[in-house]
Amino acid sequence: MSKALDGIRVIDMTHDQAGPSCTQMLAWLGAEVIKIEMADGRGDRSRWLRRDDPDLDSYFYLLLNNNKKSTTLNLRDQRGIDLFKTLIREADVMVENRGPGAMDRLGLGYEDLKAINPRLIYASVKGFGGYGPYSDYKCFEQVAQATSGALSCTGFDDRPPAMHGAGVGDSGTGMHMAIGILAAIVQRASTGTGQMVEVAMQEAVLNLTRVRFTGTLTDGTPEPRQTSHEGRRPDSVGGLFACAPGGPDDYVYLTMPPDNPGMFAAGMHAIGREDLLDDPRFASPDDRANSVEELAGIVAEWAASRDKHAVMKAFASEGVPCGAVLNTAEVLDNAHLRERKTVSDVQHPKRGEYAMIGCPVRLSDSPVELERAPLYGEHTDQIFTELGRLNADELDELRRDRVVL
Repeated sequence: MSKALDGIRVIDMTHDQAGPSCTQMLAWLGAEVIKIEMADGRGDRSRWLRRDDPDLDSYFYLLLNNNKKSTTLNLRDQRGIDLFKTLIREADVMVENRGPGAMDRLGLGYEDLKAINPRLIYASVKGFGGYGPYSDYKCFEQVAQATSGALSCTGFDDRPPAMHGAGVGDSGTGMHMAIGILAAIVQRASTGTGQMVEVAMQEAVLNLTRVRFTGTLTDGTPEPRQTSHEGRRPDSVGGLFACAPGGPDDYVYLTMPPDNPGMFAAGMHAIGREDLLDDPRFASPDDRANSVEELAGIVAEWAASRDKHAVMKAFASEGVPCGAVLNTAEVLDNAHLRERKTVSDVQHPKRGEYAMIGCPVRLSDSPVELERAPLYGEHTDQIFTELGRLNADELDELRRDRVVL
């Protein structure tokens, strides 16, 4: 079956997480993604980040580079630059997340590549964008959260700000970039020309955080960290509730807004306390709002003697949003995710079989087939013979000179 992005060729000049998460999504959707790595014997630094074995690619790398091809180029050698430009002539998209000004210093900036291929979509991930007071600053996940407002409103109300566990700065930026690239591909169909697409990490996280600015826009005051030590909001029977047997992840998160009578009734039915439906303390939305602590205490007492999966099932089956706190090991074995193949096992020539997280997007006419991440330079011969039009002797010479590996 054909894929949504069949025929789209992407030159992937990214590393670490923000860029690779974008290009991985494009690869999952059917684009041919050619990952260009440094011809230094190491490649993308994520190959050795958090490495558990010095002879194997790290899981950090494997999680972010599925369905891609890998080749190598020495861009400090003019022959490497020339080969890169040859690939650009055959490309639809080029994605990079190098430091500010790095591509321009190589002579591979937007105007340089546009002159070679006017249809090229040049996608650039930067910490703070191409202009503005911060534009020369480098950025990582934590910095993006800090400068977007996300960090200031995350954590406990009487403690310093806390980092969000999900990669909203890196992978969140990558998903914004994928959206921008897809929009540019659609526009190119009518204009015939490509364009530059830029996503700044600070701005991507700001977009993900925007609803937290409601209070600030209302009264001008900063949004507080509204989470108590129990992870509960003060205005709702919602938050974390401890479950048996009391381990570090034995919690559920549920939300039961006091202004929703149907959900209140469903919640009381879930815990077998239909008698509380006629209790004057909880008769109206205002009554429930004024008695939030009492109601939360009743739920907490019930949950404390049951395991988190039973608590989740009891509430969720009645229509009350509730989720067990699954740790990362539990997620990889989760029956729901396994059935949907969001988590599945892949085979690797060096690692053997391991669990891998797949594409969360499902298209009825473009199924995603999860493929392992490529070995370092695995597709060099294929790419430079087919697209670079080099013969075996020419490739051997470039290898001897370490222009490719």
